[in-house]
Amino acid sequence: MPDISALDLARIQFAFTVSFHIIFPAITIGLASYLFVLEAMWLKTGHAVYKDLYHYWLKVFGVNFGMGVVSGLVMAYQFGTNWSGFSTFAGSITGPLLTYEVLTAFFLEAGFLGVMMFGWNRVGPGLHLFATGMVALGTLVSATWILASNSWMQTPQGFEIINDAVIPVDWWQVIFNPSFPYRLLHMSIAAFLATALMVGAAGAWHLLRGQNSSGVRTMLSMAMWMLVVVAPIQALIGDAHGLNTLKHQPAKIAAMEGHWQNHEGEGVPLLLFGLPDMEQETTRFAVGIPHLGSLILTHSWDGQIPALKDFPPEDRPNSTIVFWSFRVMVGLGLLMITLGVWSLWLRYRKRLYADRNFLRMALWMGPTGVIAILAGWFTTEVGRQPWVVYGVMRTADAVSNHDIATLASSLALFVIVYFFVFGIGIGYLLHLMRLPVQHAAAEPEGGAGKSRQPMRPLSAPDEPFSLETPLSDRKE
Repeated sequence: MPDISALDLARIQFAFTVSFHIIFPAITIGLASYLFVLEAMWLKTGHAVYKDLYHYWLKVFGVNFGMGVVSGLVMAYQFGTNWSGFSTFAGSITGPLLTYEVLTAFFLEAGFLGVMMFGWNRVGPGLHLFATGMVALGTLVSATWILASNSWMQTPQGFEIINDAVIPVDWWQVIFNPSFPYRLLHMSIAAFLATALMVGAAGAWHLLRGQNSSGVRTMLSMAMWMLVVVAPIQALIGDAHGLNTLKHQPAKIAAMEGHWQNHEGEGVPLLLFGLPDMEQETTRFAVGIPHLGSLILTHSWDGQIPALKDFPPEDRPNSTIVFWSFRVMVGLGLLMITLGVWSLWLRYRKRLYADRNFLRMALWMGPTGVIAILAGWFTTEVGRQPWVVYGVMRTADAVSNHDIATLASSLALFVIVYFFVFGIGIGYLLHLMRLPVQHAAAEPEGGAGKSRQPMRPLSAPDEPFSLETPLSDRKE
C-alpha cells in the first residue's frame, strides 16, 4: 500500500467535498434557466402544460438549491482550515473574487428566490417571470465569479509578488485571464447539458411506464432539442479550450494524451486506450490512431506538442488519472451527440415517444452529464498539479500544517456525513422526479383578501373572522 501523506489526505478531502458540491450548482444553473423558459412559454402561448412542468421542476430546483448552498459552505471553510498557505499567499485575489460572488450573485438569487418559490399566487405573472429570470441570471453570475477565481489559478496574470504574497495590480487581467472565457462557456454549457439529460431521463422513465401525458412528452421533447443544439456546440468549445490549454498549460495536455516524447518527423497519435506509467515513463498497451492527435491539437499532419519528458519529473501531472478522466468526459460527450441525432431521426419518423430502445438509452444517459462534469473537473484540477497557482505556487506549499491523524479523521467524518445527508437528499430528488406531472389548479381570483394579493393577517383564513362569531361556530 502506498504511503499517504498529509498533503495527499488534504487533496483527497477537498476533491471529495468539491465533487459532491459541483453537482448541485450545475443542476441549479440548468434548472433555473429551464424554469425561466417554461414560464415564458406559458405566458406567451397560454398552454397549461408549461405551467404544469414549471411547478413540477420547481420542487426539484428548491431541494437542489438548498443542498448546493449547504455543500458550498464547507468549501469556503476548507481554504482556511486545510489550505492556509494558499489563503495567505493568494487570498488578496481569491478573497475579493469570492466576495464579489456573494455580493452580486448570491444576494440576487436570495432576493428573488422567495418570490420565485412562493409568489406564484402573490404577485403578477410579469413580476414572477422577472423573479425567475433574476434567479437564473444569479446562477450564471455566480458561475462567472467562481470560474474567474479558479481560472486565475490555472492561468494567473495581473499580479505581483510582494513579501511572499500575491498583490493584484490589474483586476481586468486577473478576471479575464487567458483561460477564463473558454472555461466559463465550457462549464455553463455542461450545466445545461447535464440538466437536459436529467429532464430527458425523467421523461423517458415515465414513458417507459406508460405515463404518456402531454407534460411527459413535452419535457422529453424539450430536453432532446437542447441536446441536439448544445452538445455539438460543447464539442467545438472543448476543442477551443484544448488549444488554449496547449498554449498555457502544455504539461496538462501531454498528460491528457499520455504523450511522453516526440520523434523527429512523426506526428502525434491519438491514443484511444493505454495505461500511462509514471515510474516507467511510458504508456503501456497503447492503442492509437497515427497523426490524429496532431490534427486535433495543432491542426496539421505532423505537428508536435510538448511531451511529458520535456518537463522535470517533479513538474509532471499524474497522467494515469488525467488520461482516463479526459477520455471519460469526451466519450460521454460523443454519446450525448449520438443520443441527440437519434432523437432527430425518431422525431422525423414520429416515434420519439414510442421507441423503447431510445427511451432506455435516454434513461441511462440521465446521470452522464454530471459524470462528465466531474471527469472534466478532475482533468482540470489534477492536470494543474503540482501547482496550486500554475507556475507560481506549488500545492505542497499551500497546505496547512496538520498531522495525518487529524486529516484522516476529518476525511472519514466528511465521508460518513456526506453520504448520509446528501444520500437522503439525492434520494428525495429522485422521488420527486418519479412523481407524475400534475395539472395545476386554475388561477385564483384577484382582489382584496384574495390569494393574488399579499394578505392582511385577518384575511388569511378561508372565511372572514369576526369577534361577533360565537366561539362554538369558529373553525379551528
